[in-house]
Amino acid sequence: MKIRWHGHACFEISNDNTVVTDPHDGKSIGIAPPVVKADIVLVSHDHFDHNCVRIVKGENIKVMNAPGSKKIGDVQVTGISSYHDEVKGMKRGKNIIFKFVLDDVIFCHLGDLGHAPDEEILEKIGKVDVLFVPVGETFTIDAKTAYDIVEKIMPKVAVPMHYRIGGLSLSIQGPESFLKKAKGININRVGNEIDFEKEDLPNETEIWFFSL
Repeated sequence: MKIRWHGHACFEISNDNTVVTDPHDGKSIGIAPPVVKADIVLVSHDHFDHNCVRIVKGENIKVMNAPGSKKIGDVQVTGISSYHDEVKGMKRGKNIIFKFVLDDVIFCHLGDLGHAPDEEILEKIGKVDVLFVPVGETFTIDAKTAYDIVEKIMPKVAVPMHYRIGGLSLSIQGPESFLKKAKGININRVGNEIDFEKEDLPNETEIWFFSL
């Protein structure tokens, strides 16, 4: 199993199948474009920095960009309705949280979640092995809310995303506030990608911090 970060909220999760989340075109946000092939592309919302499906290579790519549950090949995917802001989408619209199971590892990508999830959403998310959580504030939840979500879901691994990096042209914050909130959690700086087996996942929550 491999996870590779392509910047922003775009991850490539692969083993026998490859899932790509929230692809961007790179140039529109000031960073390198993803070079990636996929079987499945998950799009949390229809904003330019998350919906560039055309950049993803592959044959018979299946795109999921709506709530619901379906089996795509060997991958079970569930889309959970949420909002891109704290006022039920009145500012920035809706957001889809994606939970998917790849080779018995349970992933959850929060997309551009803009509010603290209520109990109904948390119940739908349920158990998670690897949680991708936005931490850059401004257009998404702030660092405190992000850390609160990690504490409530208690994944084996929390992966911060959607934060400011060198060259990024979007006005979002860096990851420092989130990492400071999470100072009691082990931080594993994994670089651009990590290979792992399910048995390698920690027993207690730790952070996998990716960099480009």
